[in-house]
Amino acid sequence: GAEVDLEKVPLKYAGLSYTEIWISEAQERMVIAVRPDNIEAVTRIFDSENVQSTVIGRFTDDKVLRLRYQGRQVGELNMDFLHDGVPRYSRKAVWTRPSASEPSIPERDNYNEDLLAILASPNVASKEWVIRQYDHEVQGGSVVKPLTGVANDGPSDAAVILPKLDGRRGLAVSCGMNPLYGDIDPYAMALAGIDEAVRNLICVGARSDRIALLDNFCWGDCTRPQTLGTLVRAAQACYDAALAYSAPFISGKDSLNNEFKCADGTRISIPATLLISAISLVDDVNQCVTMDAKRPGNFLFVVGRTGNELGGSHYYKIHGHLGGNVPQTDLKIAPKIAGALSGAIAEGLVAACHDCSEGGLVVALAEMAFAGGLGVDADLRGLVRSKDCLRADMQLFSESTARYIVEVAPEHFDGFARRMLNLPFGQLGKVSNSGRLTIRDDSGKRVIDAAIADLKAAWQRTFDW
Repeated sequence: GAEVDLEKVPLKYAGLSYTEIWISEAQERMVIAVRPDNIEAVTRIFDSENVQSTVIGRFTDDKVLRLRYQGRQVGELNMDFLHDGVPRYSRKAVWTRPSASEPSIPERDNYNEDLLAILASPNVASKEWVIRQYDHEVQGGSVVKPLTGVANDGPSDAAVILPKLDGRRGLAVSCGMNPLYGDIDPYAMALAGIDEAVRNLICVGARSDRIALLDNFCWGDCTRPQTLGTLVRAAQACYDAALAYSAPFISGKDSLNNEFKCADGTRISIPATLLISAISLVDDVNQCVTMDAKRPGNFLFVVGRTGNELGGSHYYKIHGHLGGNVPQTDLKIAPKIAGALSGAIAEGLVAACHDCSEGGLVVALAEMAFAGGLGVDADLRGLVRSKDCLRADMQLFSESTARYIVEVAPEHFDGFARRMLNLPFGQLGKVSNSGRLTIRDDSGKRVIDAAIADLKAAWQRTFDW
């Protein structure tokens, strides 16, 4: 049981009733349990950081929750009833895979315009204007920042902070999300979001065996069986991925009624959306890696398998399609790739690393190139791919999960290759000083040949406010 004195709860402003004090969902607050003999020590810690702390009650052994306000008891609830007295909801959940087919998009000799359009699309374009509104240098403890590269304007995969400024151990923070996939299969969407968050951690040098996850579910009206069905699919994916990556969900939140009813009866619902945040330890922040290309002559590898998985992709979106071949995450191989690459980075074998996600491989290469102020020469014949991934646009823009672009110096070529044995990886090309991104297809023809300056300009102009 417990006894709580509600008048002791710090208030942001006066006038709240005891009911409002008890049920308020005001943010930035935490309740902790402390042994009586530790109260003074804990209070000193909070005081040293100018953090307000207040003792508001105590635990009891009578299995009753009692609420008091200014000496008067205003609530009493048996703990057995609190935990077990209300019957569980029993609701019907229905999910049917939408009938979707792959669109017919004519092949072209060159895909520069498609790349430029994707780089300028809102979900891919630079968010520098927004990022610069906030202080990401709190106490000077940021090691890898939201923006990186030679001009500090390239897109970091994750941030790394140094909790103790005189230490070397860091904390990496990342996220992953793609609601477009949810229109096809929310299970695939959730797996892709988790895998992206994990990959982003790995790319900066975080440990693969110390990852923890957080979920943020934003859904429509879950009293409707079809909507609840999509939620169940996504939740099942979270369960499966947590076991596969040995990464527990340590917190999260949900907002499950994001639907508006118009005066004419029309209902407007948000798309089923799952944001995954992830954290992990970095043993030595001096070993952190960023995504910008580092040196002409360095080798570029692609780690992971590319499939015919354009469903929900940005490539389909700019052509007005959704498709059905949503990326499928292989939970047997993805954690192995993450572990091997984490080890390679810790060993100092990797100069730069960037995950392939929104926009596919070609967007990842473009971002690495213009963040580093360098060029890239790549050849799609170096891809490990599925048998049906035959067209150049599939290979360029597929958003298959569990893939990384890795830059390796010549002296580390053999060591990196040994690390990747028995995993899908291939040599994709090299970093150059040409100032251009060139990519050749299976026949040796250049299907991408664009100036890095033009690609960066397209990426930056959308939110250049």
